[in-house]
Amino acid sequence: ENVAIGGMIEIPAAALALGPFLRHLQFLSIGTNDLIQYLLAIDRTDEAVAHLYDPLHPAVLRVLAQVIQTAHKAEMPVAICGELAGDPKMTRLLLGMGLRQFSMHPTQLLEVKQQIVMADTERLAAKVAKILRCDEPARIREMVEAL
Repeated sequence: ENVAIGGMIEIPAAALALGPFLRHLQFLSIGTNDLIQYLLAIDRTDEAVAHLYDPLHPAVLRVLAQVIQTAHKAEMPVAICGELAGDPKMTRLLLGMGLRQFSMHPTQLLEVKQQIVMADTERLAAKVAKILRCDEPARIREMVEAL
């Protein structure tokens, strides 16, 4: 009777037009592997173009931040899953976007947990806001590494 219904946000259309979904769901999870692939029109399994798959692309970061912010405004829990969720180098960036729920393979838990425990989320939020305004991929990488 009391089964929570959630939505997996894996395609750009769902990420950019959450309104209709929010009325029918109790939680969201962002599927980063497919979302990034579809957003950038890159088949990550195709060796000819796989090198263009970039989780730090400005469009990817802005869409992730928008989904997280929209979920927060609707007071809806939002999690992230996929390779990005278990990448300790990305944890501080995601925390700075306001993300608090991560879904990953158990082997990645300790490294990600360490990043979470050491994080000052208020300080990260201010730095991530600057990253989200940046359009230069090389500069974004520098700023993420400095988090």
